[in-house]
Amino acid sequence: MAKNSQTGDRAVMQNAVKTLATNIRFASVDNPVRSLVVTSSIPNEGKSTIAIALAEALASGGKSVLLVECDMRRRTIAGVLGLHAQSGLYAVLSSQVELRDAVVPTSMRGVSFLDSEPHIPNPVDILSSRRFHSFVETLHSSYDYVIFDTPPLSAFVDAAVIGSVVDGTLLVVRRNFTKREAVLGSYEQLKKAGANVLGTVLNYCENERSEYYYEYYNKKGSKRDRAADADAPRLPTTPARQTAPVARQTAPAPRPATAPATRQTPQAAPVARQGSGLRPIPQGTVAASPDSTSQFLAQAGYRPRYGEDDE
Repeated sequence: MAKNSQTGDRAVMQNAVKTLATNIRFASVDNPVRSLVVTSSIPNEGKSTIAIALAEALASGGKSVLLVECDMRRRTIAGVLGLHAQSGLYAVLSSQVELRDAVVPTSMRGVSFLDSEPHIPNPVDILSSRRFHSFVETLHSSYDYVIFDTPPLSAFVDAAVIGSVVDGTLLVVRRNFTKREAVLGSYEQLKKAGANVLGTVLNYCENERSEYYYEYYNKKGSKRDRAADADAPRLPTTPARQTAPVARQTAPAPRPATAPATRQTPQAAPVARQGSGLRPIPQGTVAASPDSTSQFLAQAGYRPRYGEDDE
């Protein structure tokens, strides 16, 4: 892939994540979302990558963000960030160390990281304990946002347990990879646990960009941008010989005798889809897919159970 195309892809990715972060900020006015779970239905859907990118996007606005590794069976974030903490989540919950001594800074400004010790027995019992509930409240008083990276729901119930404690839950769905039944089962599992499902994040979208993204991030720019640059002031140059361009004029077409047609408002350009990660999210929603979570689940054939509202 060409260098300018890679730059465009990174810009689309950053724009999608920032839109996701913005929608999370305004997901609830009365009860702002400050702590959330990022999970998926099955492994290899990119949930840890989404969690890290979302933490960076939230911190870019000057907020303090804590990224917590809650996959006590298969730790991922520490390896991605290249961090090695001496203590982790279990040591904090068991009062062996203080929170400030276990948290380590990251290379991302405003983002801190709390790792989890490997091979902890009975993770579900630890996460459902009263001490963990009190721990989440303590984090609310210390950080603006807290993001919990959890194992997939198809294998363990950790995400559903934490989702019942925090403010919201994001379900990452990998395009053309996860079966519809797995997504529906994960959603129903979260709702049974009482989790506040904010929406779905469609990951690994196909590499499609509109011409507006391509032209904007292209090195030469679009024709309109080049025309605007031609009118901008420039530094004096000393070419060997300058020639003035000859302007070509064409006679204007005669106006028709009839009344002009009613002006039509042009349709908005389609939203570009990011090629290496997230899809840009429409303003006012949380899901990164074209439709909202409810529409996605309705198209998938999901019907609410146990007295849920059909939203």
